[in-house]
Amino acid sequence: MPLFSNKSNNVSAENYFKKPKYPPGQYTTEKFPVLTYGATPVVKKEEWTLRVFGLVEEPRVFSWDEFMKLPQSKLKADFHCVTTWSRYDDEWEGVFFKDFLNAVKVKPEARFVMQHAYGGYTTNLPLKWMIEEDVIFVHTWNGKPLEREHGGPMRIFTPRRYAWKGAKWVNGIEFMNEDRPGFWEQNGYSNSADLWKEERYW
Repeated sequence: MPLFSNKSNNVSAENYFKKPKYPPGQYTTEKFPVLTYGATPVVKKEEWTLRVFGLVEEPRVFSWDEFMKLPQSKLKADFHCVTTWSRYDDEWEGVFFKDFLNAVKVKPEARFVMQHAYGGYTTNLPLKWMIEEDVIFVHTWNGKPLEREHGGPMRIFTPRRYAWKGAKWVNGIEFMNEDRPGFWEQNGYSNSADLWKEERYW
């Protein structure tokens, strides 16, 4: 029996978010600005891999084709950047983190997750938030393949946190028993990044 299940693979964020539509301090834009620290990696789908390691019973590496065999879902949700702009009601398609967990064997002592990306970027979240907050691996945005500058071919999207908490160009998931700060968390950004509390920086 799966550790986590999802009755419907087409989830509307409206079913989960019971807060006001607009988080404090954010303005609305129809643009999708590109904000990236460092060079933008060039990763072809046929070369993309996802390494799963740390507190797992069996470390493994997913190829693109293997990952695409996992349950595919759609999520209508909003994107909030720490620099104060937001996009609303976009459609994100990929694999929910809670569904991904059914394909790996995580040890009971795992409590935190570090996302690793091509180019060396990292960001951290508690495992329970990754499961509960509709965190999703995204390969398609509004019906089109996710563009490279926005993290394609695969990124993580964290709709209930500021966007830096979802790694672009994700290529590794590390399970940990103790929290460890990622790149921006080591450089003055909030560890929790709750957008409703405006947890932007330390």
